[in-house]
Amino acid sequence: MKILVVDDERDIQTLFEQRFRKEIKDKIVEFVFTFSGEDALAYLNDHALEQEAILILSDINMPGMSGLELLEKIKQKYHKPPPVVMMITAYGDGENHRIAQELGADDFLTKPVDFALLKEKLKITK
Repeated sequence: MKILVVDDERDIQTLFEQRFRKEIKDKIVEFVFTFSGEDALAYLNDHALEQEAILILSDINMPGMSGLELLEKIKQKYHKPPPVVMMITAYGDGENHRIAQELGADDFLTKPVDFALLKEKLKITK
């Protein structure tokens, strides 16, 4: 399973690589990291023929293009197969959560990311 992680905090890459070390080694998951909405769209455009990002995890609050703007563009452009987009929200960020639902977000995670819950949502068991 390929997962595109979009977050302006660069240390998120190290965190995901540590928490999914075994799954990456066993080739259960493959991560691609981009650090802005613009970079995520560029990645998706470059790989549009393969549509290889099965799941997109995007932070909502990022400088430049927000996660909400990215979500809207993804849902408008990519239909076959439609990527699953899971938004990462700050605790208590109800308004952005509501807007993301209206824009078609498939699921939500709260920061700090609960990796056990994420693995459960991805149906990755220990």
